[in-house]
Amino acid sequence: MRIVVTGATGLVGRPLVQLLGDRGVEVRAVARSSEVAVDLAQPETLAPALEGADALFVHPRAVGDSAGKVLALASELGVRRVVVLSAINVDDDLAHQPSRLNGDRNKEVEEAVVAGGLPWVAVRPSSFAANVIGMFGAQLRGGDVVRAPYGDFAEAPIHEADLAAVIAEALLNEEFDGRRLRVTGPQSLTHEQQVAVIGEVLGRPLTFREVPPELAAKGMVAHGLREEFVTALMARYERGAGQPAEVTDEVERVLGRPARTLADWVADHAAAFHA
Repeated sequence: MRIVVTGATGLVGRPLVQLLGDRGVEVRAVARSSEVAVDLAQPETLAPALEGADALFVHPRAVGDSAGKVLALASELGVRRVVVLSAINVDDDLAHQPSRLNGDRNKEVEEAVVAGGLPWVAVRPSSFAANVIGMFGAQLRGGDVVRAPYGDFAEAPIHEADLAAVIAEALLNEEFDGRRLRVTGPQSLTHEQQVAVIGEVLGRPLTFREVPPELAAKGMVAHGLREEFVTALMARYERGAGQPAEVTDEVERVLGRPARTLADWVADHAAAFHA
């Protein structure tokens, strides 16, 4: 079994490559700084990796606007299955997807895979648990008080190891072909509850203090985030405030075990919150 993994050095790609290797799969890891370095803006450079491959993992940030050409090349070279990473909100109004303002094209890449003529699986994860580092990490490295907007906005954070494991199963098993797998963490947790979980795992008396969205937005822009992205993010928080996040049992259905909790993730990454 030979599998090509695009985005192989990223948050999802690294554990995916490791998982596949542990299962005896020949992995062709594709990234600008991996064993197979390619420029996916020029899909033909991917041809040597795709030759003789059985399956392809498509990371939307890696292939971007080249998705259609990558799929055509994969089909031409005999690849038999494609799994694409997407997002749980991919069918929402595009204006309600803040990540698009940072260049994500989940919808277009998923559509290219579905239309590519090969058996496919789309894995649609919820928010990554790793996002709590960007949201709260800097404050927690400096003290025990977290200031953030919309304390009652909820997510169901997924551990990247669970996401990689689901993708691995989709690459290796035909039973998932043609499915869109909505994978989430096992709990809907508000921003305030997430901070409480972090404090419990770290053994620290953390305090959450809600701040006005306008003040939070100014701080995010001052720390380098694009104003358009921050505006869209705050609008998303406002729309979802007070509502539980979608929680599915798809991880357990695919892997045969419960999804890891946010507490599990924090325990695995505790160093990210220490000064």
